[in-house]
Amino acid sequence: MNDVLVVDDDPHILKALKITLHAHGYNVMTAPDGGSALRSAAQYPPDAIVLDLGLPDLDGTTVIKRVRQWSRVPILVLSARHGSDDKVKALDAGADDYVTKPFGLDELLARLRAVQRWSFQADEAPVVTTASFTVNLAMRQVTRGGQDIRLTPTEWGILEILARNPEKLVTQQQLLTEIWGPAYAKEASYLRVYMAQLRRKLEPEPGNPRHFLTEAGIGYRFQP
Repeated sequence: MNDVLVVDDDPHILKALKITLHAHGYNVMTAPDGGSALRSAAQYPPDAIVLDLGLPDLDGTTVIKRVRQWSRVPILVLSARHGSDDKVKALDAGADDYVTKPFGLDELLARLRAVQRWSFQADEAPVVTTASFTVNLAMRQVTRGGQDIRLTPTEWGILEILARNPEKLVTQQQLLTEIWGPAYAKEASYLRVYMAQLRRKLEPEPGNPRHFLTEAGIGYRFQP
């Protein structure tokens, strides 16, 4: 997975990212707007897309939705929009992660590696192993220290979604909609209760979680 499409209307950022990514082993294609990005992605399918939201022709969220009509390519959003609403919209549209400007190159490269790992792992055997516990998605079984951990159906549903998306930021709305249904999409308090229960059962230090991380106001990230 070495071909990356970078989409940004700032020529300086395009140039800097092209140089940096190329230096780290990526083949880089660039696009200055949404229309050319869609054409490029269709004609030369990349292994990942780094996408700015503030494009001159199409909003980045629209680009994500259109790409998702025909591709599961990992999409990393790179934007100056810091509001949680913008992040949630991009993630719900199908983005895999989000980095805000100004950004550190090390973080950007780490996030890019993470979304590519998630894409690769999605098709692998469904066993997720952490330093604290093991999740067998096929057997619907969780073990910790060699002992089976009993989870409620709701706890399992949340864990399964997060475990199938390691290191990916999953929004509250995604979890609520998939577990409880669209009518509960804004009931964040439900999630807080069940996440606290999962942490008590699976985290070595529930008050200082290392596996079930909260992105305040946005969602949760599972760190194996």
